[in-house]
Amino acid sequence: MNELTTAIHEKVKYLCAEGDSLAEENRFAQALEIYWQAFDLIPEPKTNWEATTWVLVAIGDTNFLNNDFQAGRDNLSNAMHCPNAIGNPFIHLRLGQCQLELGNHEEATDELIRAYMGNGSEVFKGEDPKYYEYLKNSVSAPPNGWEE
Repeated sequence: MNELTTAIHEKVKYLCAEGDSLAEENRFAQALEIYWQAFDLIPEPKTNWEATTWVLVAIGDTNFLNNDFQAGRDNLSNAMHCPNAIGNPFIHLRLGQCQLELGNHEEATDELIRAYMGNGSEVFKGEDPKYYEYLKNSVSAPPNGWEE
């Protein structure tokens, strides 16, 4: 895996922290602007860099929190082409949530089960319970039953 120069890495980290603070204040448009600045600093091909994964996830998460589920799906799907994204329970959770909100039930089920397989019911803690309920109603229970 490629490593960013220290200067770019530090700038991307700084911008993402700034974006995170704005997102926590529900200032989503400003957060997205900052995240995209961080994204623009990452060299091409962007899919070679782990930093692209976490920047796109921050963008997709912010899209989700701002109820822009289509943009969330698109950005999180793009993140899946970057290092260490596939198998990350949080990314699968957010992508599944966006898919469900868009009415893409098959894709939602696939992503939500991946999130569950990666981190059990813990990945759903703090989320609207409808997502875990949807999963439990969409697929057969695991051999030991669903975690609560």
